[in-house]
Amino acid sequence: MNYDLHGKKVAILVADGFEESELQRPRAALVAAGAQTAVVSPNHDLVQSWSGDDYGAPVEVDLPLDEARAEEFDALLLPGGVMNPDTLRTKPRAVELVRAFLDAGKPVAAICHGPWLLVEADVVRGRRVTSYKSIKTDLINAGAEWVDEAVVVDQGLVTSRHPDDIPQFNEKMLEEFCEGVHAGGKRNTSQ
Repeated sequence: MNYDLHGKKVAILVADGFEESELQRPRAALVAAGAQTAVVSPNHDLVQSWSGDDYGAPVEVDLPLDEARAEEFDALLLPGGVMNPDTLRTKPRAVELVRAFLDAGKPVAAICHGPWLLVEADVVRGRRVTSYKSIKTDLINAGAEWVDEAVVVDQGLVTSRHPDDIPQFNEKMLEEFCEGVHAGGKRNTSQ
C-alpha cells in the first residue's frame, strides 16, 4: 500500500547501542512515505548503533532529548537493541517523552527491546503487545497482554519482536502513523 506521510514529523528516540537495522530500515520507509524524521537522543552530536555482534555506524543526532517535546511531533519510533532502551529507561526525560506521546493518543512504534521503555513509562497496562522474547515477562508484569506475533497493533501502538519482523512492522507503522491520533489509544491518566 502507499502511505502519504508528507507534513508528518516523527521522533526516533535512541541512545548508544540501538539496533542499526531497527532505526535505518523503518526510517527509510518513513522518509520514502514523505515523513520528516528527527533522531532524538541524550547524546548531543552522534549516537552509536549496534549491528550483529559489534558496534555499527554512528548516526547524527537531530535533537537533544532535553529539547524534545511530544507536541512538536506526530508519532514516535522506538528502535530496540539491548543497551539502547536499558539506558533510556533510566532517563526521566525519555520516560516522560514516551508517556506524553501515549497520553496524547499519538501513534508509537516499538520493536525488539524497544518496548522496555513502554514498561518504564507505565503505558502498556491493558494493551496487547509483542517484543523480543526476553522481555516478555517484564511486559506481562507491567499489565500487558503479550503475544508471539510478528506485529501487533493496539490503538496506535505498534510492536514487533525482532529485525526479521521489520517488513510487517514497517507496513503497520506507516498505516498507524498515517491515521494519526487514536482517540481510543489515549492513556487514561486519572488512574
